[in-house]
Amino acid sequence: MATAKKATKKSARPKSSSNSKSSNTASTAQSKDSMLEEFFADELKDIYWAEKHLVKTLPKMKKAATSPELQQAFEDHLQVTMEHVSRLEEVFELMGKKPQAKKCDAMAGITEEGAGIIEETEKGTATRDVGLILSAQKVEHYEIATYGGLAQLARTLGHDDVAEILETTLADEKEADELLTGIAENNVNYEASQEEEEE
Repeated sequence: MATAKKATKKSARPKSSSNSKSSNTASTAQSKDSMLEEFFADELKDIYWAEKHLVKTLPKMKKAATSPELQQAFEDHLQVTMEHVSRLEEVFELMGKKPQAKKCDAMAGITEEGAGIIEETEKGTATRDVGLILSAQKVEHYEIATYGGLAQLARTLGHDDVAEILETTLADEKEADELLTGIAENNVNYEASQEEEEE
């Protein structure tokens, strides 16, 4: 009987904000010390480190890019990334936790690979821009997967306010990924295909 009531509340959640708040509070209270809650908080620390690391990495990518459109994309995304850091700090606050970063090995590896691409390609070439776009899209895809998964976990744990913030960032990451695809398809990939290796 209790299960049936819970299911009814859950399906009614999107329609009634007052019911949503009361059911969420109960859910959060129950799960506050759960293993999943701890895992969720740990993953937030991980993506917080990743976003802060990107704030340092994006200016280097902009400097290495040749295409003005790509340079602008990196500059714009730097501003958005700084906003993502602030949003995560808001998330920590909503959860009653101090913002804390834990090294994200995945993001460290992706950005290190990006630095390698800059070293291995010639300055001022479209080929370097292709490499930078590919590297940036690996970053975006990692973030899309992370924010998508975290938003689902937040809903499961009853943190609907947190889920909404994470979903806003998820939309930003998807938009950035589409923009990079557009830059590659519009001119950079073609220009790179015409470049010949110097002997």
